[in-house]
Amino acid sequence: MKVCIVQPPYSVDYSQSEEYFKWEIEAFDKCDESMDLIVFPESSATPCMAHSKKELELSYERFFGPLIKKARETAKRCNAVVFFNSHDKRDKGFYNTTFAINRDGELVGKYDKQHLTPGEVEKFGIVSDYTYEHSTPTLIEIDGIRYCFLTCYDFYFYEAFPTIARMKPDIIIGCSHQRSDMQSALNTMNSFCAYNCNAYVVRASVSMAEESDIGGGSCVVAPDGKILLDMKSRVGIETVDIDPNKKYYKPAGFGNPPAAHYEYIEAGRRPWKYRPAGPSIAQFDSIMKYPRICAHRGFSTIAPENSMPAFGAAVALGAQEIEFDLWPTKDGEIVSCHDCTLERVSTGEGKIFEHTLEELKKLDFGIKFGEKFKGLKIVLFEDILKKFAGQVIMNVHIKPLSFEEEYPKEAMEKIVALVRKYDCQRHVYFMLEPDLHIKQFKEYAPDIPICVGHDFNRNWGIVNRAIDLGAQKVQFFKPYFNQEMIDKAHKHGIICNVFWSDDVSEAKEFLKMGMDTVLTNDYNLVSKAIEE
Repeated sequence: MKVCIVQPPYSVDYSQSEEYFKWEIEAFDKCDESMDLIVFPESSATPCMAHSKKELELSYERFFGPLIKKARETAKRCNAVVFFNSHDKRDKGFYNTTFAINRDGELVGKYDKQHLTPGEVEKFGIVSDYTYEHSTPTLIEIDGIRYCFLTCYDFYFYEAFPTIARMKPDIIIGCSHQRSDMQSALNTMNSFCAYNCNAYVVRASVSMAEESDIGGGSCVVAPDGKILLDMKSRVGIETVDIDPNKKYYKPAGFGNPPAAHYEYIEAGRRPWKYRPAGPSIAQFDSIMKYPRICAHRGFSTIAPENSMPAFGAAVALGAQEIEFDLWPTKDGEIVSCHDCTLERVSTGEGKIFEHTLEELKKLDFGIKFGEKFKGLKIVLFEDILKKFAGQVIMNVHIKPLSFEEEYPKEAMEKIVALVRKYDCQRHVYFMLEPDLHIKQFKEYAPDIPICVGHDFNRNWGIVNRAIDLGAQKVQFFKPYFNQEMIDKAHKHGIICNVFWSDDVSEAKEFLKMGMDTVLTNDYNLVSKAIEE
């Protein structure tokens, strides 16, 4: 198989788009019948830098039609498979899409980029909702050759390589637009990808300048990681012959029979050692849409509050958020319980922070809810994180030992350390009531969002407090809020929670007022307020 990669010149001067697109069309015309596979770079219908969404849309209107027409014609004329990338206009808006054209000039598949850059989403409004959902790698088989895909930024997310490897691709098509990384780094990534996936990597990019060692790097890499062709920053089209059926097998450990590298890795994989990942992982708090229903103390109408059964029931039913309360024990452990005292929820007496963890473990935290829950033990914050980190947003209510004194430094550090240990900073926010504690946590862990809780000394001042403190959320305590307060919070970019509602009609009214999150003890019932 003869592979052809095309590396056009690139300009940040949008006014040169016509000239640079003409170069691309002429590159198609230079392709010939000796070629079996032709790959163009990312954003081929935007040949020069678009500085606004309007310019991107203009490029699409001007160049996409001629581009796909020429790709089809070239595939038929050369009897070759052609891949190119462009923005693709659909009902929801523009997608970043790689197009697959077979030897008959037919469109036989598309691949939508899985890792959009922040700029693509925020500046150009490229559709991104599908990137926050579980999916399997796109695989397109043409003439018996199995193609998978990575587009530019996708190459950086090596966590995805094992999933691609399981698809057993022969060639990974990489339509890229890399304009900022060193070519030496690109070579490393491309070889790493080919070696890990046991597939050829065929990558086409754009040249920032003939003499530049930044960007460009269009290449063909063999399954053993050997670079067969590296265009560096050369402008033009170049070819290399490959055998797409050739694989690389090595001893799967010393003295063992040969296997693909990914097969060797799979034999020893330990997912418990890695970052939370996979289809069970919830969207980050900053991305997950509103409105939401938050399971207050878990699904606490069917299981003891602040218990693993209550949290598990809520998560299993699809709760986007759970709320729970934290206290430090006498010996510095962090446990979950609503009250500072033990009498209501357990067989113990006195204050939680006056007991050690071992003393608390001797108490029954289920029997007072019902005989079926007899024997439940107090829950450690770490227990909650071990089971649910990354699977749900956690509204973590850090209860104050005192409104006048700072929160205990050692307890604060332990709470934050546990959040970081389980890598769920983006799935957690801290709900705090005293301003003193809010300032303390914001200074110590500025990357973890803060929700301002109710202060009974200032019943109607919560929004102003949040603005002054630079908090991301407020949690209203009914009935101490009104429409004006909600509107003011939203005007300042502050998310509004409300505690609480166990009635669907009331929850609907809160949502109509603009509440973003409604806390409830009866998740299954009140979640219907959003469904309806």
